[in-house]
Amino acid sequence: MLQNSLPRDPNFLAMAIGVSLLLGWVAGLVCRKIKVPMVVGYIVVGIILGQSLLGVFNAKNMSGLYFITYLGLACIGFDIGGELAFHKMRKLGKPIIWISLLETVGAAVLVTLAVYLYTKELYVALIFGALASATAPAATVDVLREYQASGPLTTTTFAVVGIDDAYAVMIYAFAAFFAKMLITRKDVHVAEAVLRPAGEILGALGIGVMIGLIFLFLIRNYTAKRGLLVLTWGVIIATTGLANWLNMSLILANMALGLTVVNLTRWKRDDVFELMRSTTPPLFVVFFVLVGAQLQAGKLVSLGMVGLLYIVFRSTGKISGAYLGGVISDAPTGVRKYLGLCLFSQAGVAIGLSIQTLITFSAGKYGEAGAALGVMAVSVIAATSLFFQIVGPPCTRLAVLKAGEANI
Repeated sequence: MLQNSLPRDPNFLAMAIGVSLLLGWVAGLVCRKIKVPMVVGYIVVGIILGQSLLGVFNAKNMSGLYFITYLGLACIGFDIGGELAFHKMRKLGKPIIWISLLETVGAAVLVTLAVYLYTKELYVALIFGALASATAPAATVDVLREYQASGPLTTTTFAVVGIDDAYAVMIYAFAAFFAKMLITRKDVHVAEAVLRPAGEILGALGIGVMIGLIFLFLIRNYTAKRGLLVLTWGVIIATTGLANWLNMSLILANMALGLTVVNLTRWKRDDVFELMRSTTPPLFVVFFVLVGAQLQAGKLVSLGMVGLLYIVFRSTGKISGAYLGGVISDAPTGVRKYLGLCLFSQAGVAIGLSIQTLITFSAGKYGEAGAALGVMAVSVIAATSLFFQIVGPPCTRLAVLKAGEANI
């Protein structure tokens, strides 16, 4: 096979990364032309270059590229934290908290039950339930802006898609802990089952807050944007390395870092996040190409039933959870009836957490079951993300039209 004849030295990998950047950029432009999210193009390029076809990126050399994956996950976490400005959340009030909590938990619970009844493996069900809770804001926000939407539904949607990823990351931390216990068949007392994952979450948050405070001290009298960019990347990489070294969630740690920066500084916070976001596109192209490279196309058919259950029950959980949250918080009728349709899109955070699953559970101590779980998570989430990224924007469009909030 072609992949067996390809060299594995660092120079070849550097060239492969360069080629993947160029091809990913072209594929992303094509996707944008046909109104499909650019991330789909990046993943398709990864499938072509990955172990399913050409084998440019395969199991042997992917381990040397995990630092790119770590940085991609770190930036996703930092970006989530940047959306959690307390002054904005206070203005949004009770409906946002209830709706975001219940639509997140609703999707997680229903997918967990459905996947467990099919696979009879609780550790698999817990991971997929946690992955189902995340929502991708980019495609949803694009539709709202395209239709110049305004009103209660639009305002609530903007808030919910920003907050629920934070819930998703914390749900995943608990799910991953219990999945590890189930795979290794380790007996755990009730107190430990609660305190250990809570401790890991608090530890990761503590790392982010601590490094965030150091960062704010360093930039307090600093104005040069070039230096600010260097310091921002420095603290993101330091947070990532420390979290990994202590076996804590690098996504949670960087989320706490972003949250600290956005809430404890005013006049520089926009510069920090704008500078960071302006430099991440090449990283995200390669990140999602590598996601696609790890997909095993031949196994997608056998995972079809899990994928179907995931799609059906994630959608049901989002709609029912948003509706119930709206009823409890006495949200406007349009919000209750149509918000769930705005929450289908799935991409960055869910894919990032699936990659985290692959990295974590492929470690030798989790055996073949852990390795299979990692591959299954990446394959199903990538495939269902493609589905949701295609179906999500039209559903958002339908929701704003039904609610009468479209202005074009």
